[in-house]
Amino acid sequence: MASSRIELKSSHRRAPAAATPLGPTSPEQIIRVSVIVRRKNPLHLAELQGRRLSHEEFNAQYAADPADFERVRAFASDHNLAVDEAASSLPRRTIVLRGTASSLEKAFGVTLHDYEGHQHKRRFHCFQGAITVPEDLSEVIEAVLGLDARPVAQPHFRVLDPAAQPNPQPLTVPQVAQLYSFPAGLDGTGQTIGILELGGGYTDSDLQTYFQGIGLSVPSITAVSVDGAANSPGDPSGADGEVELDIQVAGAVAPGAKIAVYFAPNSDQGFVDAITTAVHDTANRPSTLSISWGGPESSWSQSSMTALDNACQSAAALGVTITVASGDSGSSDGTSTNTVDFPASSPHVLACGGTELIANGTQISEEVVWNDQDSGGGATGGGFSTTYSVPSWQGSALPSGSSGRGVPDVAGNASPETGYNIVVDGQQEIVGGTSAVAPLWAGLIALINQQLVQQGKQTVGFVNPALYQNPGGFHDITQGDNGSYSAGPGWDACTGLGSPNGTAILSALTASANTATSSS
Repeated sequence: MASSRIELKSSHRRAPAAATPLGPTSPEQIIRVSVIVRRKNPLHLAELQGRRLSHEEFNAQYAADPADFERVRAFASDHNLAVDEAASSLPRRTIVLRGTASSLEKAFGVTLHDYEGHQHKRRFHCFQGAITVPEDLSEVIEAVLGLDARPVAQPHFRVLDPAAQPNPQPLTVPQVAQLYSFPAGLDGTGQTIGILELGGGYTDSDLQTYFQGIGLSVPSITAVSVDGAANSPGDPSGADGEVELDIQVAGAVAPGAKIAVYFAPNSDQGFVDAITTAVHDTANRPSTLSISWGGPESSWSQSSMTALDNACQSAAALGVTITVASGDSGSSDGTSTNTVDFPASSPHVLACGGTELIANGTQISEEVVWNDQDSGGGATGGGFSTTYSVPSWQGSALPSGSSGRGVPDVAGNASPETGYNIVVDGQQEIVGGTSAVAPLWAGLIALINQQLVQQGKQTVGFVNPALYQNPGGFHDITQGDNGSYSAGPGWDACTGLGSPNGTAILSALTASANTATSSS
């Protein structure tokens, strides 16, 4: 007797709002989906007490169970779907199925339609309603990604209008690192910085021009393809600015570190697959992952958010620090109400907000919340999650009565007016946005990890609890707002704990690493 079917938890989707319907998806179109399977055992980070898991330990305890993969393989066979074994992974808990739209519709109880997005001008397929699966698989499968291929994220960078006369003046990355007292004598050697990109690309000539201009060699850079995406430069008005900004900022902070750039399609499937690929990449082994893409919490399905947050939880267990831009559209995140950007709101990432940094020579003369909205520009994202409750490590820092995870955790220079001189598609540009802050912090983490490893200690890993215990490692930002929230003493929903004092943070995280090492 055929198994009864049940709705997959939290898989419900609405029709895309800003898109033109194009009709039913061709039944013969070949589509790949990523089926996310449960862990062998629940992962509770608190039980690890800061201890880092090796990939071997993680795989033994928290990968998918091979028996669950076998059940999904049998389901695929019953529905004329092929398993892409090369793309599937027990550590990533991802089994990739491939088949016609017609076969996938029958397998997962959905009807696929094509749309063209108004903003991205890209054709994509998606469904309305919920995914259904056989009841005996409902506890095995956590998410099915790829049946809805709508773009989920925006790059969080802002280019200074060439006609603008910025006052104060833009800065170079080494200047910003010096102003923030990043530790001297370290260059990230021995570390790999992962960078996640959902479009665009970089050129060797741009990187040569940029790094020669600041007196550095071009770092070792590897492009990693996820779900068929690749380094694809050539659109100056597209995401090239994001890719070049991320590489140039991270590489200028930590020029001795290797950089691995994970290119993936802009969809929830691509986003999650890119994170799991990076976190479980035993060839490049990034110790930090910078993400400058995101979208309002309200635009994500719950199952997609859960799958992505679980991937970030795996990163924390494996000692990979994930830094994420908090958004460039103020407290509304570009919506009609206050909302925070995801994945910055994940409780397993370091959410990075933005400031305007004004220098007097080699000293900071003033630093305020980044907010250019009055002149048609952007502002740092920040606020309180409606999806995630307040994490234990953050509770004492938030205002009394806060019900959701506060965003951001930390901040750094983001205003285009004090932004970064970079090279994009052969042109010098001044670029800001919280997109600059995520790779800035990733670079700082790489410097700190280099010193810790040299001292025989573990890398910082999930850094949030230690940072919240050491607010003295920050320049507290007390002026400005991002719309609905104002800066003030201590943590605030504009700039978090503040911008970094790099040497103080190095000292704090070294002490934290000493404690973790002695207790493990």
